[in-house]
Amino acid sequence: MLTVEQAREILRLDTADNDAIIEGLLSAIPDYIELTTGVTAEQQAGQPLADTAGKFILMLWYNAERADAEKLQRTIDSLLKTLALIAVRKE
Repeated sequence: MLTVEQAREILRLDTADNDAIIEGLLSAIPDYIELTTGVTAEQQAGQPLADTAGKFILMLWYNAERADAEKLQRTIDSLLKTLALIAVRKE
C-alpha cells in the first residue's frame, strides 16, 4: 500500500493539508481492488500491477473532476482485469 508521502508525490501536492482525505482513500484502495478482482490485500502486497492500479485509483478518486477521468477509469479497469486474470492463473 502507498504511504501518504508517496500519495502526495503522485498527486503533486506540496502540503499535508489533505492528508486525512488521502489516508481515507489509501485505506479504501485495497478493499476496492479485492472487491473488483478477488485479489486479497495480502496477495496485493508486493504485486507491481496492484501498486500501479492503486496509484491510478488514487488519482481518479482524488481528482474526480479531471477532464481525463474517463481515460483514467479505462486504464484502471484494464489493470484490474489483468490483475484478476493473474490471480486466477496462480490458483
